[in-house]
Amino acid sequence: MPASSRQAVRSIRFVLGDQLTRDISALQGVDRERDLIVLAEVKEEATYVAHHKKKIAFLFAAMRHFAEQLQQAGHQVRYFRYEEGIPSFDAAIETVVGETKASSLIVTEAGEYRVVQKQRNWAEELPLDVEIRPDDRFFCSHELFDELAGPDPKTLRMEYFYREMRRRTGYLMDGDEPVGGRWNFDHDNRDPLPGDVSPPNRPHYGQDDTTKEVIELVASTFGEHFGELEPFDYPVTRRQALHYLNWFIAEALPDFGRYQDAMRQGEPLMFHSHLSALINCGLLSARECCDRVEAAHKNGSVPINAAEGFLRQIIGWREFIRGVYWLKMPGYGDQNALSADRQLPEFFWSADTDMNCLAQAIGETSRNAYAHHIQRLMVIGNFCLLAGLDPREVQEWYLLVYHDAYEWVEMPNVVGMILYADDGFFASKPYAASGAYINRMSDYCGNCRYDVKRKNGPDACPFNYLYWDFVMRNRAHFERNRRMGVVLKSLDRMSSDKKDAVRSDSERFLSIL
Repeated sequence: MPASSRQAVRSIRFVLGDQLTRDISALQGVDRERDLIVLAEVKEEATYVAHHKKKIAFLFAAMRHFAEQLQQAGHQVRYFRYEEGIPSFDAAIETVVGETKASSLIVTEAGEYRVVQKQRNWAEELPLDVEIRPDDRFFCSHELFDELAGPDPKTLRMEYFYREMRRRTGYLMDGDEPVGGRWNFDHDNRDPLPGDVSPPNRPHYGQDDTTKEVIELVASTFGEHFGELEPFDYPVTRRQALHYLNWFIAEALPDFGRYQDAMRQGEPLMFHSHLSALINCGLLSARECCDRVEAAHKNGSVPINAAEGFLRQIIGWREFIRGVYWLKMPGYGDQNALSADRQLPEFFWSADTDMNCLAQAIGETSRNAYAHHIQRLMVIGNFCLLAGLDPREVQEWYLLVYHDAYEWVEMPNVVGMILYADDGFFASKPYAASGAYINRMSDYCGNCRYDVKRKNGPDACPFNYLYWDFVMRNRAHFERNRRMGVVLKSLDRMSSDKKDAVRSDSERFLSIL
């Protein structure tokens, strides 16, 4: 930035890497002549966990393209590239404050608790006025969520929150009643994928010079991080993101509802939108995605179970998870109600395991920095729960391997949904299952070294005996959970020999992890 321009800077508008939209509150009222927009690729954010190489490449490429678009629109932009060696957001802000005579710093509240603490420190320590604006990209503010949770939220349930959000947004509503006569079409969203049905071919996005520079940077600087960097063909600009949204609604959404829980070997994306990373970083807004999906249902191109299933994930689950995060922080990540302490197995990094479902889900995660929600919950997460893996290690793994992962979305999903580590704060029961569920919803078991129909022995599917070992280990904890009543009655009917076999098989399997 030329010295002659420094006198003119009135305010610094600092934009984070997951706030890549001109509609972000920090840019509301921005003055092209007197305000300086700042973005920064910093070491602390890229390495506080060893993020997937594709995740870093995606965010750096999206940030650089966003900065270029701001400059083309006539804004003053100060962009710190990773090569400049800026260690932290603090250092970036201090540098810009030293370069300008700005009187104020305007930011949008960060999505992660630790970064919000930094922003509050800026307000106390920097020699200029600091304004922290709310992140109004979400449908539910912190204040509204606290109101809906009530003064003593011992338990929360997403379904009731979701219905309230439907009422408040008006999505798929016919007056005071839900379109189609039901709030939730989840029972219509559980079909396995027939052999004669194939997911649609996805669009691919080439690498321009900006993206190629980022790919080279990540390859040379983050080569030891998890995951595969190439091929890289994901959207990184607003224009590409809109194209991908249009493609999803036309080609994949019509069948998304029916097959959203299905899995097929070699088909990592199925009919899923694959838009979560674009929404979470700001290239798409949750509202425009919901508007488009509702419009597609209204014009008859998308069935109600598909439209409702998508909206439930956005205005229901996404908003609910964010509300839980801020309601329970700090300290939520330390929860460990089931006293799980087993270390993460090596195959979580290599995908080298005889359990084909895990090899597929983890391998696809390594290649794509993505796995869909059933793979995350009912394959990888289910194993983490049954094997008693340490919640802190599981949280870190989920945070670093997925390109849509930020602490606000990862932590509640792992702590509350996957591991039941918060003692059922919002999940009414543990999401535990034997191999039968995976066999029903996928073709993984037919290509596995283990036999999903065997309950015990070295050739039995480990999920089968690990499930009952998990229930036995935590029986006393589950006795007060009415939804576990049927499971505990089944356990009580199990013979002593059967229980001994379960324990023996589980000990043998877990001892070699």
